[in-house]
Amino acid sequence: MKLVFATNNPNKLAEVQKMLPWTIQLLSLKDIDCFDDIEETASTLEGNAQLKANYITQTFGYGCFADDTGLEVESLHNAPGVYSARYAGLENDSEKNMQKLLSELDGKPNRKAQFRTAIALNIQGNQFLFEGICKGEILSEKQGDKGFGYDPIFKPKGSNKSFAEMTSEDKNDISHRGKAIEQLIRFLTNYKK
Repeated sequence: MKLVFATNNPNKLAEVQKMLPWTIQLLSLKDIDCFDDIEETASTLEGNAQLKANYITQTFGYGCFADDTGLEVESLHNAPGVYSARYAGLENDSEKNMQKLLSELDGKPNRKAQFRTAIALNIQGNQFLFEGICKGEILSEKQGDKGFGYDPIFKPKGSNKSFAEMTSEDKNDISHRGKAIEQLIRFLTNYKK
């Protein structure tokens, strides 16, 4: 089965490709010659995932899945949430995003947070939604140099390491995206054409 993963993020693509069974051939946006900037204008993670998946299916005719992920910090009323990638500005600068978040949490004792991923799958005229959540906390300073985004300042519950200190395999076992992709894979494995 061929499926497009609607992302331009090479880190996400590599992470997901490692998790998919060999029966699913994953195509990137580049593989289908899609260089369009698909705007994420929805007010929810689910809405943004649907916008991207629908655009690819309607424009290129492929079965497709798309995700959107947000970091939700309890003491900031679940911000940055849907604005996680551009929290400190439109340039999607991870370093600036982390600095802004750490600054806003300065002096706040509650550092509980969760990463949440929503996936929209378009397949044979139907759409399905999946969700993965990883609870944890925001560290007071960066730890580790692996991963991307907020990984250096997020420590998952039950771990003594940040996401940026874990191997990609260890991170996938417990991460929000890993959980959502597991649901997607289980669904695709049992999907009857």
